[in-house]
Amino acid sequence: MTQANEALVRQILGDLIDTHTGAPLAEAVRAIGVDGAKVSVDLQLGYPAAGAIDDLTARVRQALEADPAIDSAAVSITSRIHVHKVQGTLGPLPNVKNIIVVASGKGGVGKSTVSANLALALQAEGAKVGVMDADIYGPSQPTMLGVHGKPASPDGKSITPMQAHGMPVMSIGFLVEEDTPMIWRGPMVTQAMMQLLTDTRWEQLDYLIVDLPPGTGDIQLTLSQKVPVAGAVIVTTPQDIALLDARKALKMFEKVEVPVLGVVENMATHICSNCGHEEHIFGEGGGERMSSQYGVPYLGSLPLDIRIREQADSGNPTVAAMPDSDLAARYREIARNAAGRLSRQPRNKSLGLGKIVVQGAPAA
Repeated sequence: MTQANEALVRQILGDLIDTHTGAPLAEAVRAIGVDGAKVSVDLQLGYPAAGAIDDLTARVRQALEADPAIDSAAVSITSRIHVHKVQGTLGPLPNVKNIIVVASGKGGVGKSTVSANLALALQAEGAKVGVMDADIYGPSQPTMLGVHGKPASPDGKSITPMQAHGMPVMSIGFLVEEDTPMIWRGPMVTQAMMQLLTDTRWEQLDYLIVDLPPGTGDIQLTLSQKVPVAGAVIVTTPQDIALLDARKALKMFEKVEVPVLGVVENMATHICSNCGHEEHIFGEGGGERMSSQYGVPYLGSLPLDIRIREQADSGNPTVAAMPDSDLAARYREIARNAAGRLSRQPRNKSLGLGKIVVQGAPAA
């Protein structure tokens, strides 16, 4: 009979795949202990996973104890979020480990709703998260997150972000009147976006979620060239026209060497507000086909539920207002998938000491 040893434990863990990263759990091993037929395993995940650790612990223990050489297994799983490599020669922002941008290529697909709930889901999973609204012409996050007012500037140069649901949030919507149009040309818009990003006094964050405007224009290009982005999440709906624009956004990030963490299919189904029946009214499987075509992960799908949308658009995103709902669980799974895929990217050892200098940015 084979005796328990470290090699056996690593072999068993090598056969177990972490669904959030796509990698064998053997890669997450920090320590293995063997005492006769008793083993102990210490795993460290590179992403927040508060809602999945119990199930994962049970899965690992069951796999280990299924081997006849192991009588009992003690399993400990923790998380540690690292700074990951960004595009080109850029360095991470001070106090921000990783910037994740949420893009669609097309308006009207629910990207801002996904951004707000993705941030809240990452926070619920145990990460420190902030939100930046990069849409200068049509900022949505003040409404999405239900926060209003003007941020303070303690030194006349930097800005203290607003707080919403326990997260720091920054948007041009806090600095102008709600009905004031931003009649600015492209260079002014991109400079304002950079100033919002670099002049905000972000606290220590694991992730800063940046809600991009639709399209692949000035802001997206400036962000991909000057902002240290660790990864991008693409949001689409099942319709062909939305998928076409989402593909353009995906290809743009590939060209500027920003890793695409995966695709989220929003409004994948419609849930009837009267009877709860769920059906594919906009088509089916478009997001998965796109993921397969371009070789990027499919992070998950989200339904269109009018009852929840009305509540969410009033400043109470689903993950915060209905944390035990099925939709909140979907967002948390998507968050784990996105952060898990990011954890597979190369690490950056500069520890967030980078600095971006913006010349000639207009006063906010």
